[in-house]
Amino acid sequence: MLYIVSLAIVQDKRIKNIFAQTFKQINLPRVNILSYKIHKSIMDSINQNQPEDNFENLEGNEAWKKLKEMAEGVSCFFCSSIKTGLPFSTRPMSPQKVDDNGDLWFLSANDSHKNEEIAIDPMVQLLFQGSKYSDFLNVYGIAEIIDDKEKIKELWEPILKTWFTEGVDDPRISVIKVSPTQGYYWDNKHGNAVAFVKQLVGATIGKTLDDSIEGKLQL
Repeated sequence: MLYIVSLAIVQDKRIKNIFAQTFKQINLPRVNILSYKIHKSIMDSINQNQPEDNFENLEGNEAWKKLKEMAEGVSCFFCSSIKTGLPFSTRPMSPQKVDDNGDLWFLSANDSHKNEEIAIDPMVQLLFQGSKYSDFLNVYGIAEIIDDKEKIKELWEPILKTWFTEGVDDPRISVIKVSPTQGYYWDNKHGNAVAFVKQLVGATIGKTLDDSIEGKLQL
């Protein structure tokens, strides 16, 4: 009865199909893939209560693709001085570009504290949040400060004149290139709408259902 009533509140056919499949997966068979068992054994108690496999490490092209998908067009917390033993510095930044190699490109004032800190310790951490409920990304990388006028022109947008008041030729502009070394992502499999429906089901029946997926990005 719970199954029928719950499905009745869902209008979208795609979501309804995924919703129905979720109920079939609630009682997973004992004979399951080995990787699923291994993942569950190393997870915390909340993740162990997931009836669905919600852990997937990505490597190579898949990892780069995921990083670009989650970081492109999204602001982040840009953390520097992370290996000095002192409280690290952080500030909001937006990458101007995420290239096909997975490198992230920023524009920064060459007299900023950020540039000064990178010159001492190039290891940085970037923290992204694409939405309120999904698209969370943690990236570690090596930052490099570059004085490249052609790259500045490539990355330039008119709105940046708000901060670099002399325009694209402002002598204070520098380029920061971050080459990722490792990452971790938290996302959902089918979008926020499906995740919300699954959470409603989970809250009703006492199961950890949230459509989540997470894992390492082996870059």
